[in-house]
Amino acid sequence: MKNLGIKIALYLNYFVFAILLNSVGIVILKSQKNYGVDEVQASILEAFKDMPIAIVSFFIASFLPRIGYKKAMLIGLALVTLACISMYFGNSFDNAKILFATVGVSFALIKVSVYSLIGTVTENQKEHNALMSSIEGVFMIGIALAYFLFPAFNNENDPNSWLNVYWLLAGLSLVSFLFLFFTKFEETQVTAGANFTDDFLQMFKLIAKMLTVVFVISVFFFVMIEQGILSWLPTFNTKVLHLPENISIMMASILAISLAIGRLVAGIITKTINWIWVLSFCVIAAMLIVYFVLPNVVGLEVKTINTFSDIPLIAFAFPLIGLFIAPIYPLLNSIVLSSLPKNLQSSMTGLIVIFSALGGTLGSRITGWLFKNEGPEKAFYFTLIPMFLLLIAFFILKKITSKNEI
Repeated sequence: MKNLGIKIALYLNYFVFAILLNSVGIVILKSQKNYGVDEVQASILEAFKDMPIAIVSFFIASFLPRIGYKKAMLIGLALVTLACISMYFGNSFDNAKILFATVGVSFALIKVSVYSLIGTVTENQKEHNALMSSIEGVFMIGIALAYFLFPAFNNENDPNSWLNVYWLLAGLSLVSFLFLFFTKFEETQVTAGANFTDDFLQMFKLIAKMLTVVFVISVFFFVMIEQGILSWLPTFNTKVLHLPENISIMMASILAISLAIGRLVAGIITKTINWIWVLSFCVIAAMLIVYFVLPNVVGLEVKTINTFSDIPLIAFAFPLIGLFIAPIYPLLNSIVLSSLPKNLQSSMTGLIVIFSALGGTLGSRITGWLFKNEGPEKAFYFTLIPMFLLLIAFFILKKITSKNEI
C-alpha cells in the first residue's frame, strides 16, 4: 500500500503522545494527593503542557519543512524519552512541570509534522478527512489506554508506585523513535518559502483572512471544552461520586473511548452527510447531555463503591458526551487544511496547534478555578457557554467556506 510506512509512523507517534499529553488529568489528581497542591495550583500543569506547544508552534511551524518533518519528529521522541526517565527519578511537582513542558515542546514538532504530512500522503478531500479522523481516533485510543496504564502501576499503599509507568512510556517513545528512524520518507513534495522571513509572515497573512479568524476561534472553543472535561473528570469522579482513586481514573476512560469511537465513525458519516449538519447535531446533543444528564449524576446518593458494579448506571452516561464532541476537531481541521495548497498547510497547522494549546490551557485553568470556587458539582455546567458559541461559529464558517474564500 502506498505510503504505508509513513502512515504507520504517524499513527504510532500520535498514539505515544496521546498517552503522555492526556495523562495530565491523572497527574493533576496525583499532585493534589502526593505533592500537597490545591486545584488551582495543580491546574498549572495544563499550562506547562500547552504553552510550550503554542510558543514552539508559533516559531517553527512555517519553516519546519526546512528542518525536515522526519528529523523534527525524531527530536521530539528523543526528548520525551529522556523526560519520562527524569520524572521517575525526580518525583516532585516541579519535575511534573518539566515533564509536561518537554512533552509540549515535542508535541509541537510532532503535530505540525503529522498534520502537514497528511496532505502529502492523501489524494483528495475524502482521503484527507478519513485519514485525519482515523489518526485523531487513534489519538483518543491512546488517551483511553492512559486511564488503564496508570492505575495498573498504582498501588494506594505505595504513593510512589505509579511512577513506574514512566519506564513503560519511555520504552514506547524509544520504539516509536526506532520505527520512524528506519522508515523511508520522501519529503520532496513539501516546499517552504523563499526565506525565513517569508515563512514566518505566511502565518500572519493567513490570520488576516476572515475564514482563519472564525476557524481558529472554533478550534479554541472546542479544545477549551474537551480539555476542561478530560483533565478534570478523574477529580470529578473522586470528589463528586466519591470513587476510589483507581476507579476514578479508569471511569474517565469512558470519555476517551467515546471520543475515539466518535472520531472513527465521523470519518464514515461525513462521506454522505454535509459536515455542518453533523457538527450542529453533535454540539446540540452535547449541550443536552450537560443540561439533562449531569444534574442526575451530581444528585446521586453515593454509597460505598469498591468496584465498577457498585457504580449507578447514570454515572456512566455523562462521559458519553465524548461521542458527540469527538467529530468536531478533526472535521474542522480537515475542512480547512484540505482546501489549502500544500505549501500553506504547515503555517495553518501552526495556527491550529497554537490556538488548540491556548484553548486547552484556558479550559483547564477555568475548570480548576470553578472546581475550587464554585464546587466540583457545578464546574462542568459552564461548558454550555463555549458550546453555544461554537454552534454559532459553525454557521459563520459554513457561510464563508461556501464562498470559497480560501
